[in-house]
Amino acid sequence: MSRRAAADRFGIAASTAVKWVRRWRDTGSKAPRPQGGDKRSDRIEAHTKEILGLVAETHDITLSEIASHLQRRHGERFAASTVWRFLDRHAMTFKKNRARQRTGAPRRGCAKTSLARHTGRA
Repeated sequence: MSRRAAADRFGIAASTAVKWVRRWRDTGSKAPRPQGGDKRSDRIEAHTKEILGLVAETHDITLSEIASHLQRRHGERFAASTVWRFLDRHAMTFKKNRARQRTGAPRRGCAKTSLARHTGRA
């Protein structure tokens, strides 16, 4: 039976049957390939020592400062979110200082109840 006839018989696309047979011939495996996962982090992982060194040198360095450093030195652009995910994978995320958490947000003064002030005139 041809691959196309088998595809018709089992109700799948002919291209799928062709790919499955090619995979079986190339690898000898009929198991599905792994799905998902990270396919691009190797770009930033190539700079691991440099990034971790920057963080160790300058404790208050920002994500965008790390990204701009990498662009200047290596010509590679990374979003701040990519740098954050890199630091998260390497357990380098930081919580705010505990003393700062107690201070709270600045408050505004009391809201005025009316826009015009009453002068007592009728």
